Amino acid sequence: MKIALIGATGFVGSAVLTEALARGHDVTALARTPSKLAAQPKLQVVPADVLDAGQVARAVAGHDAVISAYNPGWQEPEIYALFMKGSQAIVDGVKQSGVKRLLLVGGAGSLYAAPGVQIVDTPEFPAPWKQGALAARDALTAIRKETTLDWSFVSPAVHMAPGERRGSYRLGTDTPVMRDGQPSDISVADLAVAILDEIEKPRHVRQRFTVGY
Repeated sequence: MKIALIGATGFVGSAVLTEALARGHDVTALARTPSKLAAQPKLQVVPADVLDAGQVARAVAGHDAVISAYNPGWQEPEIYALFMKGSQAIVDGVKQSGVKRLLLVGGAGSLYAAPGVQIVDTPEFPAPWKQGALAARDALTAIRKETTLDWSFVSPAVHMAPGERRGSYRLGTDTPVMRDGQPSDISVADLAVAILDEIEKPRHVRQRFTVGY
């Protein structure tokens, strides 16, 4: 497939890039600073500012699918505003391009800890991550109103870290995947496996899903 990837230099995006190339896909990475990505076979890097829908549209046109792992950075003081602006520009740009398939990577904060209670709203949710988590939740609320694109939204497991690629995972929808009575974890490599599996064989079109071991 021809896949356009946003956020390829980030924690999740770099794992998605590795997995996509390993599967033999042709990947176009959108980057504000293309020099941050080393040359690799089947990888094309194009300069684009994802806050600009027109630049997104031009960069992703002609692809089979777009994967967005956009995050302005957890240390960014304006993370909420930038996350929302970027997410909307990406959706608008993909629509303008004519590409139908879009997968957005969000956060675990919008998963439900209990009926009617999302994790981001619980007292123990870490303050440094809250604005980014709120933005990811609001981006999910926005994309759920989208009827033109064949979108999917993935929330990682509550606990995600570097780790081995097992090539296996379990799926959930709006509540965390559980193991031994606790929210399960996932390696970023296996989150990437789940993302590429969804792109290759869609099972969650116009749905949010989550993954865990």
